[in-house]
Amino acid sequence: MALPTADTRVTYPAGELVSQAVVVHVADLGDGRRAVFTDATSIHPVDAGWPDQPADRGVLRVRGLELPIVDAVLAATDGTALHVGADIPVRKGTEGWSFLVAHVVEDGAAVEIGDAVELEADASYRRALSIGHTACHLASLALNQALADRWSKTPRPDALGAPDFDGTAIQSSRIGPGGSVDRYRLNKSLRRAGFDTASLESPDALDGLAASVNATLAEWVADGGAVRVERDGDGLTDRRRWVAELPDGPASIPCGGTHATSAGELGEVRVSFATDDDGGTPVLVMTTRTTPTEVPPSAPRP
Repeated sequence: MALPTADTRVTYPAGELVSQAVVVHVADLGDGRRAVFTDATSIHPVDAGWPDQPADRGVLRVRGLELPIVDAVLAATDGTALHVGADIPVRKGTEGWSFLVAHVVEDGAAVEIGDAVELEADASYRRALSIGHTACHLASLALNQALADRWSKTPRPDALGAPDFDGTAIQSSRIGPGGSVDRYRLNKSLRRAGFDTASLESPDALDGLAASVNATLAEWVADGGAVRVERDGDGLTDRRRWVAELPDGPASIPCGGTHATSAGELGEVRVSFATDDDGGTPVLVMTTRTTPTEVPPSAPRP
């Protein structure tokens, strides 16, 4: 059975929930599960390399059957073997490899190569994750601004020109419905880069940091600037960028996820901070939560 030779064409960056597609490969994953690969998809997969945004929930329809998609994961092939999820041995976009979306179904016996199928993502879950992802980016930028005066050296700038604490210290980021949890390493490397980690040691310091970040987020949400995903093409590995129109100017961050249509759609955004320990290394934990508007604004401020 020949393996696909082209990246999956993805439509979720444009906000699409439904796509018409053709099955190009089917693989047995064991335990009765099968991975269905299509030429195009509206289903956002989780990327094992940086699993910040979870996979969409959704269904696959074929010949009158509706199969729940129990997972959607990144897969890759060099034409000789198929690798799924964490088993992918190369970086996304590696030359000579095709990168695919594997739609995992529990009973895919009825699905065959060449079938015309319809894929549909759950709209409410997609919106909740999209809001959580946009809030995560805004919170990271607001955090960078709040910590800008705690550097003794000049680190790389973020999308708004502030010292990029988020990009320098990030350990992990996990998007959830309406929010996110981001963990930052306060280690020796960060101190050598010129950041004053001692300034984050007390509960009062964390409360003050939260107040500063929340004030910035309130301003940005009230401004209601448009949010969009710009992309170089429709292939899974084509570069995509999150762009937000903010009072300080447009911000652009490389991102493969899905997003809200405006900052105003997020409603209220608030962060809180705590510290944790990771094998003796202090970790700053930022939890972001939103209270979204019930209906997405129809005309965000450009």
